[in-house]
Amino acid sequence: MSSSNDCQPQTLSKPALGEREAAELVGRVFGLKVSWISPLPSYDDQNFHVRVAAAGAEDYVLKITNSEDSQEPELIEAQTRAMMLLRAEGFPSATPCLTKDGHIMSLESAGTRPGSKKYMVRLLTYLPGTPVAKITTNAQILYEIGRLAASVDKVLSEKFQDPSVKSLHRGQFIWNLANVPLLDQYIYALGQNKYRAVVEQVIEQFKDKVIPKLSSFRACINHGDLNDHNILVDSSCASLENPQYRVSGILDFSDMSYGYYVFEVAIAIMYMMIESPEPLGVGGHVLAGFESVLPLTTEERGALFLLVSGRFAQSLVIAAHTALLYPENKEYLTITARTGWKHLMTMFEVGQEAVERMWFETAQVYTQHTPA
Repeated sequence: MSSSNDCQPQTLSKPALGEREAAELVGRVFGLKVSWISPLPSYDDQNFHVRVAAAGAEDYVLKITNSEDSQEPELIEAQTRAMMLLRAEGFPSATPCLTKDGHIMSLESAGTRPGSKKYMVRLLTYLPGTPVAKITTNAQILYEIGRLAASVDKVLSEKFQDPSVKSLHRGQFIWNLANVPLLDQYIYALGQNKYRAVVEQVIEQFKDKVIPKLSSFRACINHGDLNDHNILVDSSCASLENPQYRVSGILDFSDMSYGYYVFEVAIAIMYMMIESPEPLGVGGHVLAGFESVLPLTTEERGALFLLVSGRFAQSLVIAAHTALLYPENKEYLTITARTGWKHLMTMFEVGQEAVERMWFETAQVYTQHTPA
């Protein structure tokens, strides 16, 4: 879930093209004839599933970036180049179809009138699979998602050297986990209730116990949004009782920024909790997968509970704020809130010590037994 100009969550113009306009755009910019098109859900951009009339009927995603983010072409280029690098390194990420002029993206006007908004347009390869949000997660896929989170950040941090990488220094980006304190200015959207009290507690503890330790965490480039809708999986086993999953797609790089390795595992844990029937047990499996690639330091482990809580707070507060601005998109914006509040409240009721013990003991088991 992205936002515009760093600290302003969704004070932007989401594109609103019709299917006919989108199909015309594909033809004009990419030189491809659309045989079928259907809208896809999105937070602040506009996406279409497109099938082109070519040999073998190829599928793509037409991604039309909101007007605010479209004013930062270097950042969009960094996101796209990162996807291309990961694909070259064997990860299931999309790659761009080049425009008729041979570019990976194009700034296009949404209308013919003077002053019409301009949107950055990309045509990305379509990735097959089922979002994690639509499966019943088990220990095996949670472990794999943990491995994925560590592996993606490791490759990006060690091998991504495109000149556009400097645009990922997004100091006040509202979705960067270091910026939980910025939620103070949007917390009004929660009203006055028990939820707000917990979020205020998260923010204050974050300021006191996490911010002073940031310099001791290992820095990296974060994907920043490995949520249950941005990871696609397919089943490699016919057993209905114990399906074995593999990751078939990584979506949405719009929240990429410089951060820390421990941020990525915290973000993954939080979003995997959303869909789990046993949310407090999720963290140990994801952590074990992550640490099979990048073991956390003592300082990083000590911050994990508040980092997961901080991501819950970000998601819930920003969604509430944005839903006030865009009530017509409220259902999509508040997907996480359906269970997110319950999980955050449970974490604080059980307490940091007990939750961490559960996570760390589960992760410890994996060091003694290799997962299937």
